[in-house]
Amino acid sequence: MSVSDVDKLLGMEVYATTTSGVGGRIKASVDDFVVEEVLVDGSKASVGGSVPSRAIGSTVQKQRFLLCLMVKRNWDTFIATENVAKSLGIDQSRVQFAGIKDTKAVTAQYITIENVTDEDAAKVDVKDVQVKPVGYIREMLSLFYLLGNNFTITIKNTATPETAVTERIEETMLEIGAVGGLPNFYGHQRFGTIRPITHLVGKALVQGRFEEAAMLFLAKPSPYEHSASRQARQNLQDSHDFKAAFENFPKQLRFERLMLRHLAENPTDYVGAFHRLPMKLQALFVQAHQSYLFNRFLSERIKQGLPMNRAVAGDFVVGVERSGLPLTTVSKAVTTETLDAVNAQIKTGKLRVALPIVGAKAKLSGGEMGQIEREILQIEGVGSEEGWLNELSRIGGKGGLRTAAAPIRDFKIQHVAENTVQISFMLLRGCYATVLLREIMKPQDLVAAGF
Repeated sequence: MSVSDVDKLLGMEVYATTTSGVGGRIKASVDDFVVEEVLVDGSKASVGGSVPSRAIGSTVQKQRFLLCLMVKRNWDTFIATENVAKSLGIDQSRVQFAGIKDTKAVTAQYITIENVTDEDAAKVDVKDVQVKPVGYIREMLSLFYLLGNNFTITIKNTATPETAVTERIEETMLEIGAVGGLPNFYGHQRFGTIRPITHLVGKALVQGRFEEAAMLFLAKPSPYEHSASRQARQNLQDSHDFKAAFENFPKQLRFERLMLRHLAENPTDYVGAFHRLPMKLQALFVQAHQSYLFNRFLSERIKQGLPMNRAVAGDFVVGVERSGLPLTTVSKAVTTETLDAVNAQIKTGKLRVALPIVGAKAKLSGGEMGQIEREILQIEGVGSEEGWLNELSRIGGKGGLRTAAAPIRDFKIQHVAENTVQISFMLLRGCYATVLLREIMKPQDLVAAGF
């Protein structure tokens, strides 16, 4: 079954399932996509705003970091936390979160705010953002504390009979189970679907082409974005006039305007312009390029008929925590001699097959998978490790391992009605709901389908 052109641009060249999709659209309204964060201790963030007690050991005794529940509607995570910081009159760096959540959605997650009181946090006033104090903790929040996310997603305009919708979804889930789980692609929001250029910016940064990277981010228009944004980008592409662009770029393009403000005064300092962005966003560009390469590796593995739930000689495997999270720093390469023993442990859930995330400190697989990886890197023009060590790429370019397949927990078809189906499920951190949705829906036009 053919995949969409945008999927191919992002390295997702195959489906893991052969079922017909139910079609339809996600995110027809903000309330159709609900994300609720789950921490490693089981604490759940609720869009209803209920605040759990003792989440990750929080206490009423004042400490350096205040743990809060943040519920947002239709907000980018970076911009939401920026506005929370502004409301408190503090630097954005003092507001930290464990994971980036979808923008066009209702999301609930935890944040920490450094050196503020619960009384201060309760006064945060940002439209469509609620901040509720939970308690104080000793350390700021980070990815380390995140287990995963619960999703409740409504797919509308399916144009598929009710009985067929249920049948197709159930068949899709059976096929996913048979191959060992969801293909662990990096999903669409890692790159963008309206302007899928994040990984291209990252590639240019890694290769030290800083002007090209800046112009890709600032000036490459997309036919799917708002006409005012599209025209402003085109004007900059034509004129290279950063002062005029800063005056004319729409206010909602906040990160672009941060860079343009710097370039208006320092028109050749592209590295300095990128440094005006939040550190996590700087890293995201390079990580998106790494993600694209991983997607290419996994796509080709599936195409070549190599399994996701069984190792072959040369593969990497990683351990699995009791929580189900993969221990990607605890890995080993599979040899012909260890193959049977490793596959026995994969079968019992103690190990998982993993593929490399290319970076300065990453090694490629051996055997057949390693040959696939080397060929893809040659096609993509990715050379030696030295290319990952310039002053911007090192922010996110270390590399590592990522499992080939991801488990899906608590999947349920919540409700089926005429042209509408609601599903719910839980994914571990780093896994993407849109990757499951593309298997269920089989969309050919990702933008029209709400991705």
